Amino acid sequence: MQNITASSPAAATSNFTIATEIKLLVVDIDGTIAGLSNDIREPVKEAILAVRSRGVKVAVATGRMYQSALRFHRELGLTLPLICYQGAWIQDPATDKMLRHLPLSKQMALQVLDSFEEPHLRSLLSIHFYINDRLYVPEITDATRLYAARSGIVINAIENLRRDIPGDPTKVLALCKNPEVLDGLLNSMRQRYTPAELYLTRSVATFFEATHPLANKGEAVRYLAEELLGLQAQDVMAIGDNFNDVEMISYAGVGVAMGNAPDGVKAAANWVAPDVEEDGVAVAIEQFVLG
Repeated sequence: MQNITASSPAAATSNFTIATEIKLLVVDIDGTIAGLSNDIREPVKEAILAVRSRGVKVAVATGRMYQSALRFHRELGLTLPLICYQGAWIQDPATDKMLRHLPLSKQMALQVLDSFEEPHLRSLLSIHFYINDRLYVPEITDATRLYAARSGIVINAIENLRRDIPGDPTKVLALCKNPEVLDGLLNSMRQRYTPAELYLTRSVATFFEATHPLANKGEAVRYLAEELLGLQAQDVMAIGDNFNDVEMISYAGVGVAMGNAPDGVKAAANWVAPDVEEDGVAVAIEQFVLG
């Protein structure tokens, strides 16, 4: 049992006290354990390895594809299932067993596509459909090429995605270099669909994402902690940097937002760590687990 009182080094917040040992640490990838380099920063890696040596379980929860997230999981030597696609896909890399898959129906995915293809948006968006852990697009744009290069994946082009969609999408994503365009799209989609119909979020300023209504990182971390490991929310520490992390930050007994997170994400957290380029995850781990 430990009793820690900590104030945020990155924002003026009230002191936060925990009175239990962390037994499960869940971390996001982009903007959290990996910054501009697209690799896990060495101090962060060392801190996570130190946590594991103390018996704390560690898992990754990301919006990335499974095949894209797998190298981070392996680099850290993790043994828990890997949470991908905002929690719509949970798979155990050790056995390849799929523990949870919550895809959108084709009908719903094509309704989302209708919204993306409205005349005022059509030329501004790069559209991504993720089916069976593969990326399908109606057009290969510069934004899609950059995305695929960072993710280490192959692009599959289907000219008529509406007609030739090869299955139920795990996630639908729109990229746009203008965040204000995606702000408007998110607002209009939330007026059109209830949370019981679609989970809508932003993982970075230029990404708009839609998944199954039960697919979010908070529900995925709850499933991992409570149903697979027999833990409670108070045993969990979750660290993330964007709006797709809010649910898991809110669920965890210790919810940490990165210093590079938007203000709305920081508001959901118990504590704000330094920026990703300042190894904020390592600082948070030292504060709440190793310290």
